[in-house]
Amino acid sequence: MPPIVIVVMGVTGVGKTTVGQLIAEHLGLAFVDADDFHDSESIERMRSGEPLDDAARTPWLDRLNAQLVEHMATGLVLACSALKQTYRTRLTRGVDNVEFVVLSGPPDLLRERIEARTGHFAPAALLPSQIEALEIPADATVFGVARPPEAVAASILVNLGLG
Repeated sequence: MPPIVIVVMGVTGVGKTTVGQLIAEHLGLAFVDADDFHDSESIERMRSGEPLDDAARTPWLDRLNAQLVEHMATGLVLACSALKQTYRTRLTRGVDNVEFVVLSGPPDLLRERIEARTGHFAPAALLPSQIEALEIPADATVFGVARPPEAVAASILVNLGLG
């Protein structure tokens, strides 16, 4: 089996980073957080509650694609919203063996999580636009995030045949 690229996706507040790190650690793979690849202008836009448009996301997706290509031979876990199919297509061009796993939770739970976290630029004001934009891939499995992150990660690993 070739090395796997796992994209842990979903709207803000679902725990992509936490769950993605747990999966990467279990598999001994590199972990990349897509939030670390936003430019300062995009971060300021989001911090002020303004959703990014497709034009602002394109260079970000290209930077992330370079990370996936770079790690294709060794495998990688990426935490990334990857909200739309067009984003996922750009994100994964030229990359083999990609598995998308979708994290999902009730908006009230996600809002609570967003409001409780510190040091993150995405406010709860972005949640409605992200929920509206989310296109769940037809071939992805959706995992609820009401359980502890360790249980969510374990479920994902079992579902992918890696647990």
